[in-house]
Amino acid sequence: MVHFVGAGCGAPDLITVRGARLLSEADVIIYAGSLVNPSLLDYAKKGCEIHDSAYMTLEQVIGVIREAEAAGKTTVRLHTGEPSIYGAVREQFDEMDKLGVEYDVTPGVSAFGGAAAALKAEFTLPDVSQTVIITRMEGRTPVPEKEKIRSLAAHQATMIMYLSTGLVQGLQRELIAGGYPPETPAAIVYKASWPDQKVFRCKLEDLAATAEENHLTKLALILVGGFLGDKYDRSKLYDPGFTTEFREAEK
Repeated sequence: MVHFVGAGCGAPDLITVRGARLLSEADVIIYAGSLVNPSLLDYAKKGCEIHDSAYMTLEQVIGVIREAEAAGKTTVRLHTGEPSIYGAVREQFDEMDKLGVEYDVTPGVSAFGGAAAALKAEFTLPDVSQTVIITRMEGRTPVPEKEKIRSLAAHQATMIMYLSTGLVQGLQRELIAGGYPPETPAAIVYKASWPDQKVFRCKLEDLAATAEENHLTKLALILVGGFLGDKYDRSKLYDPGFTTEFREAEK
């Protein structure tokens, strides 16, 4: 059996209860060493076989899993954050299906959730933004033509960008060219929820300078949008003048 587990956004105690239990029971752990907090390996039992997939190819990962299955062992494939977001898990699922290996998935707290917590922010504010776009800047790996930053920026929704800190100059240019005003609030959250977490707030026009001044090139999320500003409408859900399924509006 193979358990794909989301490690959470960094802090060891932000892994789910299920994820921690599966780690403690595993005979083999394959973890994304370049991104997963190594403190999570403290959950592993004595004698557990541990592999760092930062140094492995997909074929090598599958090879370890195949050997574990042949020996009747349980494997945890520990992925950063939430496996479904930039986790490269689909290709592994397909290999499990080909091999006839049983597997399941345990979700995790994504870095965008950790970033919101660090910023004490709400992504979906009334009359500001009701849409969250999770994306990345095009680099060595291309993105579909319709999903380029300039096109997505036209919506001026809440935008969260992974894997883009090293491309921040071009990112800033494309965001502004696409429609965000230069004074749009922005933030960079470095290693959300880790002990060395850092938060940098700025205007979009100062985004690249903020990243460069603070030597930020990786392990950070970039967030842009009016949700980081001060103006928004109060939620109707708790408005005394608004009727809901559970209470009548006050007169």
